[in-house]
Amino acid sequence: MVEETSDNRELPFLVAMNTSLLCIIFGANAVAIKISLFGLGTFTTAGLRFTIAALAIFLWAKITRRRFSVKKGQVLQLFIISLIFTVQLSLLYLGMSKTNASRGTLLINLQPFFVLFLAHHFIPGDRITKKKFLGLFMGFSGMVLVFLGKKGVTADIQTGDFLILTTAFVWACNTVYIKRIIKTFDPFQIVLYPMIFSVPCFFLAGLLWDCPVVTYIDLKILGSLLYQSLITASLGYVIWNSLLQKYGAVALHSFIFIMPISGTLLGGLILGEPITVNLLLALALIVSGILVVNSKGKKYAPLFPSRGI
Repeated sequence: MVEETSDNRELPFLVAMNTSLLCIIFGANAVAIKISLFGLGTFTTAGLRFTIAALAIFLWAKITRRRFSVKKGQVLQLFIISLIFTVQLSLLYLGMSKTNASRGTLLINLQPFFVLFLAHHFIPGDRITKKKFLGLFMGFSGMVLVFLGKKGVTADIQTGDFLILTTAFVWACNTVYIKRIIKTFDPFQIVLYPMIFSVPCFFLAGLLWDCPVVTYIDLKILGSLLYQSLITASLGYVIWNSLLQKYGAVALHSFIFIMPISGTLLGGLILGEPITVNLLLALALIVSGILVVNSKGKKYAPLFPSRGI
């Protein structure tokens, strides 16, 4: 089982560079999703992505001799995670089919702030401190700026924005739930089994609601699909958890501010999406909020007194 280290060591220079590159890769995933949706149906894209990703992770787990079996009491927990995962990814792909990749990237990166808020109430000892509250305020101020921006924003984009924001909240709920049960699982199980569960759901939804299921396929769309499946959902997971095991969560999470930056800028560069002043200000606030929340330094007292769970 992969466990976080207690020392959270500083990352060597080359490892820090590789971690930065990995965060850029994760941030660019919204652009890849947007490209694949030009030729594939919304749910069909999700189904294909997680079919390929599940196969890749299954092969990796087999080669590395991971434990596939779960205890009887864990089946219900995996079922709950799988349901939330399926809803979460359905909302993400529906939202990305309507909004811009740059806006979607910013809104999905509000997930850590939702996690902070939920963890305060549902995870013992994980309290909102004054520093975290400042980060929350900055992050959600950035969200407000995204929704206040009206230049080139259609009703369809606003609907997509709302779906992505809902995705971030559902994802945060899933994260907090997983934090409560993760010690009883090998982390790859919590990734693989929800994928296996979701695939038939996505394909069934594709048959019912994707019109058409496939418009056309070219190398760009195929490449974007493989990027989502093999680079982010498979290889990215393996590398991230290997780094997590060796260096710890604190060291890695100090790099996640790179994700919204790369996603927003690549949306403008690759897809030609408008990067407005509002969007740049929102980016600055969200990135600053992430940095404040993950900054090292003296311990801060909780902002609110502990009330138990």
